[in-house]
Amino acid sequence: MRLLWNIAIIIIILCIKISVSNEIDCNTLRMGQYICPDPKYHHIDSKTQQLKGCRKDNKAKVWCVAVDGIVCSETKNTSFTKEMNCKWTNGYSFETALLLSVFLGMFGADRFYLGYPALGLAKFCTLGFMFLGQLIDIILIATQALGPADGSAYVVPYYGPSIEVVRSDNWTYRLKQDDW
Repeated sequence: MRLLWNIAIIIIILCIKISVSNEIDCNTLRMGQYICPDPKYHHIDSKTQQLKGCRKDNKAKVWCVAVDGIVCSETKNTSFTKEMNCKWTNGYSFETALLLSVFLGMFGADRFYLGYPALGLAKFCTLGFMFLGQLIDIILIATQALGPADGSAYVVPYYGPSIEVVRSDNWTYRLKQDDW
């Protein structure tokens, strides 16, 4: 009886050691092994429609949850933090910039609002470069090619237009297209 009791204790200790040693770095998990962001937390800032805590490098830390059976070494449970992409905004509204450009662009109000005072003053003195500069700025702001001077993104309404620039360079992998 004493022998069976000792064997049971040894088995329990081994099981505990095995379960503790199964801790992994959850930032190395593959898609399908975690859900990010964790749906239990509200991660979206209602003013900017971006992840809360978005930094100038367009990253934000959010809480994620791993599937059952995976224990993260960071927190000793299934939750962990992961950096996700976001668009850092500094409070410049897309609608405000566009409306200023349409109605007061000849006086340079759009450029002053976006943080370009020299061009705003030049537009003010020349009546928007004889209205040609105003037309160009309306197009640039509407296509979001012209943004705030600090490099931030516009605050766009939830279902508003948002442009994502897709670039192709030497590191871009292109799939071969089938001949039709």
